[in-house]
Amino acid sequence: MNYNFSNRMSNIKGSAIREIFKYAADPSVISLAGGNPAPELFPNEELSVIAEEMLREKPVLSLQYGITEGYTPLRDKVKQRLKRIENIGTDDDELIIISGGQQGIELSIKVLVNEGDTVIVEEPSFIGATNAFRSYGVHLAGVPVEEDGMNIDALEKVIKENKNVRIIYTIPTFQNPMGVTMSVEKRKKLYETAKKNGIIILEDNPYGELTFDGTKVPTIKSMDTDGIVIYAGSFSKILSPGLRIGYLCANKNLIQKIVIAKQVSDVHTSMLPQLLAYEYMERYDLDGAVVKMRENYSHKCSTMLNAVGEYFPKDVLYTKPNGGLFMWCDLGHNLDTMEISKKAIEQKVVYVPGNTFMTDMNKPCSTLRLNYSTMTDERIVEGIRRLGKVFCNL
Repeated sequence: MNYNFSNRMSNIKGSAIREIFKYAADPSVISLAGGNPAPELFPNEELSVIAEEMLREKPVLSLQYGITEGYTPLRDKVKQRLKRIENIGTDDDELIIISGGQQGIELSIKVLVNEGDTVIVEEPSFIGATNAFRSYGVHLAGVPVEEDGMNIDALEKVIKENKNVRIIYTIPTFQNPMGVTMSVEKRKKLYETAKKNGIIILEDNPYGELTFDGTKVPTIKSMDTDGIVIYAGSFSKILSPGLRIGYLCANKNLIQKIVIAKQVSDVHTSMLPQLLAYEYMERYDLDGAVVKMRENYSHKCSTMLNAVGEYFPKDVLYTKPNGGLFMWCDLGHNLDTMEISKKAIEQKVVYVPGNTFMTDMNKPCSTLRLNYSTMTDERIVEGIRRLGKVFCNL
């Protein structure tokens, strides 16, 4: 049978990252493509104790329906932590627990953007977000990202050139895919530009706590005195991605509408994962666990950077992250990293081609994203050596 798909989904391509995972399933393949946290950092022992206790002693709470806004003790705990570590949360703000940060992006678009409206994204940007925007029939407008974040002059030009700009989507801290961090000055300018033009900022911050040296840049939401910033956070990178626990913090009026949209999507986030997240924070030292993550990823990033310096062609440009999970490379010379990825697969190593993160995914580009969080030191070095062999023979 020939199926007639909806207009909103007919032109959406699957994530190239997910396709690459098919190759990465081969144990002989070294994957520098994913965005997964290091599995050795999962608190599986602690969570197994909590899960057993919850199912034995609180089965109805664990297995029954919950309220759409989220488990109240967890919401309160997240509010307290957000205020403490990010200075986020005013009397005009509210918070909702969501099924991972991705749902926060989708719900924000659902309640704020009409088909044909413009959403501004960083160029490059997170494919999960850009595909969510595409699925609602929006016009995507890209703004180049520099070493210190979004080019604000280019942003103002893009706003003038496009109609009905509703949202500016940004990952200002340890950006996916580039790994760069927006400066404080640019964050302030971005906020003022959005405010002046009546545009909502969707600030996505899944990596913000993974700063290698402990230094943190103020979030844009912490500057929000006008209720124009939706802040999306997640436990995926600091606790477990499989729990699918995230949260949105925004003006009460926005959250009220988002609650209704979430009721349509999935009624509420699963109760057992919410209880696991809450009880873990109650009983254990999440801040201490984050410190160990920072040390782990800092070491792995240094390992990758040293290997890139040794094995890649000397004219390859690459970012030097201060946190997060990713680095970004530009081979230059008008090379097409999508085509080159086929040669890399032959050498049993995979990465994500840069066109995946662009507003025009069909346009060849010379960039690629590398991930250092999941592999051991030995496999990071060997993976970079294999890629270097490919790149040096182009």
